[in-house]
Amino acid sequence: MTMTGYNVLLTDNIAREAVDVFKNFKGIEPTVVGTLDAGELSGLIGDFDAVIVRSPTRITREIIGAGNRLKFIGRAGVGTDNIDIEAAAERGIVVMNAPGGNTVSTAEHTVGMILAVARRIPEADRLIRANIWDRTALRGVELDGKTLGVIGLGRVGREVARRMLAFSMNVLAVDPYVSREDAGEAGAVLVEKSQLIAESDFITVHVGLTDETRSLISDAEIASMKDGVYLINCARGGVVDEEAVVRALGTGKIAGVAFDVYSTEPPGKSPLFDHPRSVFTPHVGAATPDAQIRVAVRIAETIASALMYNKLRDVVQRL
Repeated sequence: MTMTGYNVLLTDNIAREAVDVFKNFKGIEPTVVGTLDAGELSGLIGDFDAVIVRSPTRITREIIGAGNRLKFIGRAGVGTDNIDIEAAAERGIVVMNAPGGNTVSTAEHTVGMILAVARRIPEADRLIRANIWDRTALRGVELDGKTLGVIGLGRVGREVARRMLAFSMNVLAVDPYVSREDAGEAGAVLVEKSQLIAESDFITVHVGLTDETRSLISDAEIASMKDGVYLINCARGGVVDEEAVVRALGTGKIAGVAFDVYSTEPPGKSPLFDHPRSVFTPHVGAATPDAQIRVAVRIAETIASALMYNKLRDVVQRL
């Protein structure tokens, strides 16, 4: 470490508790900013040894190239699709995230979305606010005895599975990295993807966006689903092929969707939003104060430990 210490840039108005972490280290100077555009961030990044971002800020190849002192990139959250991992690796920059901090918030949001789309709660709310009283038109479906398919049984997927057991749902799961024993501890039965797709009444995805998971749910998968299935995505936009979903909503193959994430964010005017029996939220699954504080503190501690002691954890990619 030099006599001047390390400079860390915290973007996206990250929780102040992250700044408090750095105050415990005399050799680190934190700087807090809002969400900057690419030009602003490129002009600023050269003065910093580490940068921490939430989801709004994109760390592109160009921004990484301008980071002459940059050693670490931290994501206050789990998903790192807003960071050019390959470009960082080429420059010897380590990318780290904060897994687990927003698990409960995202799982609870998923449960809420399942209930909302099953019982048509947002649609009923809109109608009654418009002084329309039509109980017959707003009949939903029960969860009791239905089958929930969980694609991705990581931290969030497991918490969703556990919670849906309280609604007496049968839970199937797909995850190549999870054993049958681990799935069983979450109350899920591990099956092949084809069986989950064919037998589930509700399907929720909990995987990151990679080349392998992009359009994981598309026309072929939808064609194998039950008629009137419900599809939930509170994971990452792009995992579900939105154009295929629009077609299936139009035919009634899919009865309704509940999405918190989108292929393009913000999504603008999407044909998805034309379907009344669906629920949409603006990527707020992890946006509780509780979760934002937890992930902010965790990534701040991770970056501080890496800078001061060269101790690495939660590394997304190793060089």
